[in-house]
Amino acid sequence: MAQNARDIKRRIKSVKNTAQITKAMEMVAVSKLRRVQSAVQQAKPYIAKMEEMMADLAPSARFVKHPLLETRPVRKTGYLVITSDRGLAGPYNSQLLRKLHSELRNVDPSKYVIYVIGRKGRDFLKRNNYAIANEITGIEDTPRYATIAPLAADIVQSYAKQEFDELYFVYNEFVNMVTQRPQMKKVIPLSKNTGDQSEARRPSYLFEPDEEAVMKNLLPKYAESLLYQAVLDAKAGEHAARMNAMSNANDAAIEMIGDLTLALNRARQAAITTQIVEVVSGAQALQ
Repeated sequence: MAQNARDIKRRIKSVKNTAQITKAMEMVAVSKLRRVQSAVQQAKPYIAKMEEMMADLAPSARFVKHPLLETRPVRKTGYLVITSDRGLAGPYNSQLLRKLHSELRNVDPSKYVIYVIGRKGRDFLKRNNYAIANEITGIEDTPRYATIAPLAADIVQSYAKQEFDELYFVYNEFVNMVTQRPQMKKVIPLSKNTGDQSEARRPSYLFEPDEEAVMKNLLPKYAESLLYQAVLDAKAGEHAARMNAMSNANDAAIEMIGDLTLALNRARQAAITTQIVEVVSGAQALQ
């Protein structure tokens, strides 16, 4: 019984150490989430201005030919999969990858091309024999535009070369602190009707050198900004998911400590009762 009490004490100490780690990881995730949310707020004005410009230029876009605006027969579909590099984030990665696998498992591999951000997504795709056209791993906890810009440019150029005919973002949308919703969102070709400005509010523009040259430079930047926005959204969801997973783990550890403490007390009581019985039995034997 004494040995049992020692084992329980050892387990309680181990669980307490685990609880300290999970609590620390929860606080780190909270800090990282706040930084990403700050980055999202900082990126919003830029993206909003891009959308405003696209809305202002929408009438002109109807007369401009650009690959990103072309709607063509879909022979091949592109997917950009955004996952995390690390685990311990609950179902954050698994639910998204299950959705992608369900979408593609019965599709001819020649009908799609996959780009991936995040080690978890890359490893899953390789294990399941999916070909990856390009990848980024080791992305920062607060992603920088410069980090994803090369991949974004590669995707835009591949679409312009007609290597695929439409592009979907596959990522976890950050809804709130407890909800991250898997999304499969069609992004390219870009809509010619971006924004919602009336004719009365729409300013008139003079193009230099011409409309097509302006749109040629603006549209790729707009597509890249949409990708950056999705990466920020996914990273915020990742930190929130990890925060919730660590909070749940910490709660489970505290509950386990309570159960083990109760078991320890019972073991101690049993040991004391045994000792009392032995003393009483010995005293009676001497009479």
